Amino acid sequence: MSDSALLALSPLDGRYQSKTESLRRHFSEFGLIRNRIRVEIEWLKALAASDRIPEVAPFSAATVAELDSVSDGFTADEALEVKGIEAVTNHDVKAVEYWLKKRFAEVSDVAAAGEFFHFACTSEDINNTSHALMLEDARRDAVLPAIDRVVARFAELAHQHARQPMLSRTHGQTASPTTLGKEMANIAHRLGRARGQIAAVAMSAKFNGAVGNYNAHLSAYPDVDWESFNRRFIESLGLEFNPYTIQIEPHDAMAELFDATARCNTVLIDACRDIWSYVSLGYFRQKLKEGEVGSSTMPHKVNPIDFENAEGNFGIANAMLRHFSEKLPISRMQRDLTDSTVLRNMGVAFGHTVLGLESCLKGLGKLEADSVRLAADLDAAWEVLAEPVQTVMRRHGIANPYEQLKALTRGKGITREALHGFIAGLDIPEADRARLLAMSPSSYLGKAAELAERI
Repeated sequence: MSDSALLALSPLDGRYQSKTESLRRHFSEFGLIRNRIRVEIEWLKALAASDRIPEVAPFSAATVAELDSVSDGFTADEALEVKGIEAVTNHDVKAVEYWLKKRFAEVSDVAAAGEFFHFACTSEDINNTSHALMLEDARRDAVLPAIDRVVARFAELAHQHARQPMLSRTHGQTASPTTLGKEMANIAHRLGRARGQIAAVAMSAKFNGAVGNYNAHLSAYPDVDWESFNRRFIESLGLEFNPYTIQIEPHDAMAELFDATARCNTVLIDACRDIWSYVSLGYFRQKLKEGEVGSSTMPHKVNPIDFENAEGNFGIANAMLRHFSEKLPISRMQRDLTDSTVLRNMGVAFGHTVLGLESCLKGLGKLEADSVRLAADLDAAWEVLAEPVQTVMRRHGIANPYEQLKALTRGKGITREALHGFIAGLDIPEADRARLLAMSPSSYLGKAAELAERI
């Protein structure tokens, strides 16, 4: 670990920097500047490609290639140059415009159109489009792949343990048996649905001037259909065009994405707590790693720390994500600046989300089912067969079946012999009696194995 990591204020940039590397390109200050450069360049290219803006001559193929090379290959050193200009201008977006004019001063056809960098734009046209691109790219490159790896691991566990009987514990008490794989399938299905909701959010952007009315655009070119022009521009970036805004894009789509991510994190918190409990019960063992220490004083311990770390990180992420989704859609009148510092922390929320996903995945990789412990729990819980017995009794019209089994089983354990004695005395068809007598807690599984195998 470097000295800078040791001195980092946030653990995302210190202790956990290697685990959040996938987000740096997107959510860092460099990432924001890089996307601003991209938007400004694409806007100038769109103006040059239009026959409605005669003052911007069409660019040659070589010029377009050079513009693209700057956009695609923008470096951290170049971002530092932009920051140097910002130190003078005290305006971050204006610094991008000035840097671009300087960078292309020797490219004749770009230099001739230099004043069309940032043409008719308010800073928020550039910023909101950049933020949408940051979220779009980070979701595609880092967040969804991390979720996919966790979903795949839960599905793998579901298939691996599809037929491993397990005692359920509704309200923490013994309940109808399931299989270990079916419980993993439940989680995989929930996460798959949550993942789909994250992926389905269409990131929107606006490009309509200082208060959303194309005032500046029309003052210069009153005959251009700027709404259609700008819609095509935003859609060319892979974003959804928002036609009705104030100075800022209202961040409703962002809020949808943050809420969807928080809901996925909540599913994962639930999963981590359940697996923590299964480890505590002995249903899962954790693979040992040479050299690891579980406790500073108790040498025997193998703690489920990965699931605890994951739960903590998902909690931090959700606190931020939910604040974002509640705060960002609110802006006084046509614009206030309270969204600015909040938006600069998007990477922190997604950093803790990705960190939680990686910790969860690490923990899942250590799990081994303890079939002996699982079987012992089931064999000590014959009372769970009160459910099928009273259900068969109902079928055959025996009075008060629930109450009879309640008196036999509620609040107390029951042996195999006692339950079989009760079944033997029932006035039911012999085939049903034989089926009930052949049943055990480990065989009373319904469709659990089938459901687990098809996830």
